[in-house]
Amino acid sequence: MSSLLQRALPAETLVVAIDPGKVANRVWLVRGEEGLVHDPVSLPTLRAGVDELVRLIAANGCRDEPLIAVEATGSLHRAWTRELERRFPGCVRLLAPSETQAARAQLGSRRFKSDDRDCAALVWLARQGLGRVPDEPALEALLGVVRHRRQLVAELKVLRQRLHDQLNRLCPGLSAPQGHGRVLELLQPSGRAVLACAVAFAGRPPAVRSLLARAPGRLTRSNAAYWVERWRACLAPPSDAELRAQRLGLDLERLDALLSALANADGQLTRLLAQTPGQVLTSLPGVAVVRAAAFAAHSLPIERFPTPERLYSATGLAPASYQSATISRRGGISRQGLADHRDALMAIAWGLSQASPAFRERAQEYRTRGFAPIQTRVALARHACRLCHTLLRTQEPYDEERYRQARRRGR
Repeated sequence: MSSLLQRALPAETLVVAIDPGKVANRVWLVRGEEGLVHDPVSLPTLRAGVDELVRLIAANGCRDEPLIAVEATGSLHRAWTRELERRFPGCVRLLAPSETQAARAQLGSRRFKSDDRDCAALVWLARQGLGRVPDEPALEALLGVVRHRRQLVAELKVLRQRLHDQLNRLCPGLSAPQGHGRVLELLQPSGRAVLACAVAFAGRPPAVRSLLARAPGRLTRSNAAYWVERWRACLAPPSDAELRAQRLGLDLERLDALLSALANADGQLTRLLAQTPGQVLTSLPGVAVVRAAAFAAHSLPIERFPTPERLYSATGLAPASYQSATISRRGGISRQGLADHRDALMAIAWGLSQASPAFRERAQEYRTRGFAPIQTRVALARHACRLCHTLLRTQEPYDEERYRQARRRGR
């Protein structure tokens, strides 16, 4: 069935359209000019639902294997897709919700969404040979870890802001914001030691030896003395300092757990990325496992994007355009596709601009031409996208000299 991708289906092919839900999946069985060969049904997402679907397919079978079109909605479709691919190898196609919405518009029901209309749109798309095959297990696992790590980073950002706020209320003026003197980095040994002492002494200034004893890493005596002196210059703790110290201690435990989860996610990324073609991206200067995995998880398999321009457009960084008769306008970036994909490419462009001499020269050229910093990064992202597409397609590690020669040839 994989050979039918991008080809219209034969009329006798049985099309199974599945609109996933949290509790039940809506299912249509359609064949050729007969239309529905069974009344639309809602099947539970449990094993019994899959077994019932297999029974319905067998009862309404055809000479060839069925084609199963599934709307890829978040993670709701993954369990059924995995099981159906096991039972019907090569017969499952995934379609994005945006494709389903566009098909509903073609069928005249864009503003009238229902599970049955979505199934009708899936049948319409499947008959044209659209859709993609499910991801390989290693790639699916990589994408899961990438998304999980992104959530952990977002939680860490919020937790750091809360810790700064709690510390400033417990010890007014100790945690200065950016641009107001030396900043207390909470993830560094000095910051962790200050937080631990704030909990232990309920906001009262500690001795230098107490700060040094609670540092989880290397903390110089001069640095410890600086924070002790600054602490002694602060106003007295509030009357509810003991209660605030208890809450701060609980948040410190959350911080430890969050950092441990991040370290575990990084280890999983390292192992999973090595099992995919995305490992070659780590040969780029300034691009380590985390950045390479984030971009590879949304870009692989690279065969989905025949050209670098298609990949760049999928990230949403390509400029939007409008053309009609003699009118031609170009706007800002289109922002289509996933924000995670776009952020991953921007992170790679940033890493290359810091570590690659060729990209540093490009960045300097754009700044000389008057580009703003964000415009420079977007422009570099276009070149980075071309480079990543080439590496993923050829599986050849990055070579700075070869890249310079290709640039001189205008490629």
